[in-house]
Amino acid sequence: EKYLGIWQTYSWHDTAAEVRALACGLAALGLERGDMVAIIGDNRPHLYWVFFASQSLGAVPVPMYQNGVAAEFEYVLNHAAVRFAVVEDQEQTDKLLEIKDQCPSLERIIYHNPRGMRSYEQSFVHSYTDIQAKGREYDVQHPDYFEHELAVGKADDVVGIFYTSGTTGTPKGVQLTS
Repeated sequence: EKYLGIWQTYSWHDTAAEVRALACGLAALGLERGDMVAIIGDNRPHLYWVFFASQSLGAVPVPMYQNGVAAEFEYVLNHAAVRFAVVEDQEQTDKLLEIKDQCPSLERIIYHNPRGMRSYEQSFVHSYTDIQAKGREYDVQHPDYFEHELAVGKADDVVGIFYTSGTTGTPKGVQLTS
């Protein structure tokens, strides 16, 4: 990924720190083992970190096509009973806000790119960097939490639900285990 025209690189150490902070931040917001986490955005490192952070806590990532329309999002969010959604930017946030009332399980929307998000005041909309900051605080207060959650994971845990394209009908969720 480029930032100001310069490719950014991340070591495994950097990645582990990012994942841990995000996982602890999601836990501080109430994410629990078995919860579904929608991931909507372009292929970027931070969205893969959401995969790892969710899986670290026993939650299940549900990746969704970022260019889908709100109605397509609504079906998957409800079918999977998604509680948390982590999105790239304002465009995906707006799509989720448009259908939020029809998605009773959706409790939190977390956006990565803050551009255009300054005037959003909904209490359930959070910035990615704020969640990571909360996670670092949570980690200090609960220093054994992250390792404990990793340790209780099992080989047959569902590690993701991937939806088919839906070209022949409604999309179908395919569970993947490790």
